[in-house]
Amino acid sequence: MTGKNARQNALVRLVSANGSVLGSDFSYPLLPTQDMVIGRDPSCEIILDAMMYRMVSRRHATFRPLSTSPDGAINWVLHDLNSANGTYLNGQRLQGSQELQPGDRIRLGHDGPEFLFEYQVVSSGTPTPIKQNSFTPPQSVTSHPNSSLADSVSFTQLFPILSTGKDLTSKAYLIPGIITVVFVVLMFATLDRPELNQVLVATFIALAAYYFFIYLLCGKHKPWWVLIGSGVATMLILLSPLLDVFIFVFRDILPGSLPETPDITFRELLVRMFFGAGLMEELLKALPIMGALLIGKILPSPWRERIGVWEPLDGILLGTASAVGFTLLETLGQYVPAVTQNVAQQAGVGAGLLAGFQLLIPRILGSLPGHMAYSGYLGYFIGLAVLKPRKSWQILLVGYLTASTLHALWNATGIINGLLLIVVGVISYAFLMAAILKARALSPTRSQNFATRFFQPK
Repeated sequence: MTGKNARQNALVRLVSANGSVLGSDFSYPLLPTQDMVIGRDPSCEIILDAMMYRMVSRRHATFRPLSTSPDGAINWVLHDLNSANGTYLNGQRLQGSQELQPGDRIRLGHDGPEFLFEYQVVSSGTPTPIKQNSFTPPQSVTSHPNSSLADSVSFTQLFPILSTGKDLTSKAYLIPGIITVVFVVLMFATLDRPELNQVLVATFIALAAYYFFIYLLCGKHKPWWVLIGSGVATMLILLSPLLDVFIFVFRDILPGSLPETPDITFRELLVRMFFGAGLMEELLKALPIMGALLIGKILPSPWRERIGVWEPLDGILLGTASAVGFTLLETLGQYVPAVTQNVAQQAGVGAGLLAGFQLLIPRILGSLPGHMAYSGYLGYFIGLAVLKPRKSWQILLVGYLTASTLHALWNATGIINGLLLIVVGVISYAFLMAAILKARALSPTRSQNFATRFFQPK
C-alpha cells in the first residue's frame, strides 16, 4: 500500500546481456505528460546509440500514458511505430499496442537492447530529478562499479557472426559485397570477350552509383525486381518501334533535330535540345513510372504498394532506375560501338577496343548522374501528383518542363563550354537531392525510412 503523500512514477531500466537489471544510471523515467519515443533518431525522448544498435529503427516504439488509475498511477501503453525489426514484449512480438504491467520486459528487435518496465514509489513532496533520456552505449557499462560485465566476454562477442547472422541476411549487409565478388569473377572470366566485359563493367558502375547515390539517400524499401524492371522496360522501349514514333513527333514535327551545319547560336541549340532531347527523352523515361502507377492501382495489397507509385519517393526510385537502363543502352549500344568501329578502321581492332573501353567509364560516370537527376526529378513530381490529385496536371507540367530544361541545358552547354557544363551538372544534381529531401519529409512511411545521414546533430 502506498501512502497518501506518495505517488508512482513509471520508468524503464536497461537489462544487461546476462539478464540482470543495471543500476540507476541506466534507468529512464517516463514523463506522464507526453509520449516517450525510443529509437536512434536524435528527436526521440530516449535516444539509442545509432552505431551500436543498428537493429533499432530511428523511431522504434513509444510509451504512451493513459488516464490515471484509481490508486493515482499512470497506466502506460507500449506502441510499435512500424519498426523494421519489431518490438517484443515478454518474448512475444508486439502487434499494435498493449498496456504495460510492472515487470514487463521490452526488447527492441529480436536481438536488440532489452528494458524492464516498473513503477517507482516516491514521496509527493520529493521533487522528481530531471535527466536527459539519452542512452549511454553499452561499452561504458564495463566501467560501471556495480556491473557484473566488467571483465566478462561472451561467446557471441568472440564469434559475432553467430549472433548477427540473421541481420546479415535480412538487412542486406551482404548484398553489396556479394554483388561485387560476382561481378569481379565474371569480369575475369570474360577477359577474352571484350564486348561482354564492357557490359559487366558498365553495369557494375551503374548499379553501384544507383545504390549509393539514390537508394540509400531515398531510404525507402522497394523490391529490387521492380527497380530492375523499370530499367529493363526503358531499354525495351528504346529497342521498340515506339522510339521511331517519339523521334518523328519531337524531331520531325517539333523543332528537335540538329542542323547539319555547325553554325548555330546557343539560343537555337538550346531550343532544339529542349524538344529533341529534353521533352522527348524525359517523357520516354517516364513511361515505366506511369506504367507502375497504373499497374499498382489494379493490384491487391500488398502488391499494389510494392509495385505502384504512391508517393514522391516511389517516383524518384523508379525514375532513376529508368535512367540507368537508358544510359546503359545508349552507351553500350550507340556511343562505345561507334568509337570502337571508327578507331578499329584506322588503327586496328586492338586500338578500337581500347578506345571503346576508355570512353566507357567516363561516359557512364558522366552521363548517368545527369540522366538520374532529370528522371528522378520528374519522378518526384509524378509521385507528388498522386499525393495531390487536385493539382496533378499543374504539378506534372512543372516537373516535366523543369526536368526537360535541365536536360537541354546540359546537352547545349556540353557542346559550347566545358566549364559551364560542370555548373549545370552540379545544379541538376542539387535539384534531385532537394527533391529527395522533400520527398522524405512528405513520405507517409517516414517512420520506416532508413535514409543515410551524413551529419548527426550534436
